[in-house]
Amino acid sequence: MGPALWEQHCCLPVLPSADITELTRYPAGSYVSVNVGYSLHSMEDALAMIALLRRDALADGRFRLVSTVADTQVPGSGPDARIALGFDLEDSRPLHGDPDNVAVFHALGVRSLLPTYNHANAAGGGCLDAEDRGLTPYGRVLIRTLDEVGVFADGSHCSRRTGLDIAEAVRGPMIYSHSNFAALWSHPRNIGDDQARACAATGGVIGVNGVGIFLGRNRAEGRAARIEAMADHIAYGAELVGVDHIGIGSDFSFDGDQFNAEIAAAPENFSEDYTRWGPLQWVPPEDLLGLGNTSAGKDPAAGPPVPGLDEVLARKGFTASERARIFRGNFERVARQVWK
Repeated sequence: MGPALWEQHCCLPVLPSADITELTRYPAGSYVSVNVGYSLHSMEDALAMIALLRRDALADGRFRLVSTVADTQVPGSGPDARIALGFDLEDSRPLHGDPDNVAVFHALGVRSLLPTYNHANAAGGGCLDAEDRGLTPYGRVLIRTLDEVGVFADGSHCSRRTGLDIAEAVRGPMIYSHSNFAALWSHPRNIGDDQARACAATGGVIGVNGVGIFLGRNRAEGRAARIEAMADHIAYGAELVGVDHIGIGSDFSFDGDQFNAEIAAAPENFSEDYTRWGPLQWVPPEDLLGLGNTSAGKDPAAGPPVPGLDEVLARKGFTASERARIFRGNFERVARQVWK
């Protein structure tokens, strides 16, 4: 097994059908941040999702709810083995226009929030907008509030200018929880080198994701190719801004079928850049640390085991220490600086 994992962003269905046990596909000892709402969801929706996940996590017994960074330090083996669980919001809509609601979500375990999801809102511009408006005055107040409360300011899904504005407005490290590099694959969801450098200048971290359409490797049978592409984005980022500013935010969707159906049903929330390559594909948790094809029982089409991301990075020359920082240490470092 490779190093312990800090998964900065993944998704369960934002529905009462969400199954907390899916997260046990991550190894014990991991920290996992789960999305609890984006631009389609109200404050009531997000609070209901958090209540569901908190209740089910406590009842299950294999999770520790995260309040402080110390709570992310959970045993990876033995009778007390746990997965540390936190939450994130992929849009500011669930705040209902009131930055004071950041504290409400923080008290329930939300530790990462991005102002906009793909399209402009009251806080700023989205990555799929034709016009890049950047952060609004309300958006700047929101970033200051995230600083004060102790929540990551996240530039993923935001427009280029909004991401740069976040880096300028934030007082500590910002993050891109799940964003790849446009220099390797020109997709509007991927970030420019200027955004990456601005994030790193705050001391922040860019979490590389495993989404096929953001890697340029979306064929259903292209599982190994997605891992190689993910490693290429990590290597590019490490060369561009330094290995201490690269992490993992795989964006794996346990609700993959439901999310693909959601894209088809509400294309106005996305674009042709999401749909032209067919149903979205992802790098599953098992493929990050080379844990074997344990997902095959859930997905008979998963195929034979493939080299894990940890193994591929080692082959590319990343040392054990560097891989440990990419897989966990870098996000943990900035959490110690940002979380209150």
